[in-house]
Amino acid sequence: MPKQLLLLISAVFMTLSAYAQVGGSLMEFPPQELYLEITQDEEGRPHISADEFRITTGDLYRLHISSTGRTDWRIEMDELLLNSHLRVLDVDGIEIHLQSMTFRAIEFDEPGEIWMSFVAIRPGTYPFTIGRNPLVQGLPRGTAGIQEPEFRTEGRFIVE
Repeated sequence: MPKQLLLLISAVFMTLSAYAQVGGSLMEFPPQELYLEITQDEEGRPHISADEFRITTGDLYRLHISSTGRTDWRIEMDELLLNSHLRVLDVDGIEIHLQSMTFRAIEFDEPGEIWMSFVAIRPGTYPFTIGRNPLVQGLPRGTAGIQEPEFRTEGRFIVE
């Protein structure tokens, strides 16, 4: 094979490799800690400690989500979850090793905290929504989406 062709192939490969990883080093420890606390006001509307998270593709994050438990809150963040490599979900000290499996929502039926570790793999803006559990609203179990605008709050993950 001519030397020029080998150099051209090497240059193309190195250029493509540079674009393969947009952000940080995949799975590098320790994870960056993110916190989202869900509380509510006197009228029962949810309030969150942060409504925007800026993260980088390729970096490892541990998202802590906690609720006071006065209402059965549900958090939906399916777009972020579909565009991330999920590692571990911890519920009351029980670790669930997902290794890229996905889920759609997390419901708090009582006070508590969960955390999940993940690596965002695609840049974009991914909304999350917090509202009352569909069962509390009188809807069938497993109903997707937050139904009540007056008992809802939203935020977003900006992945760069």
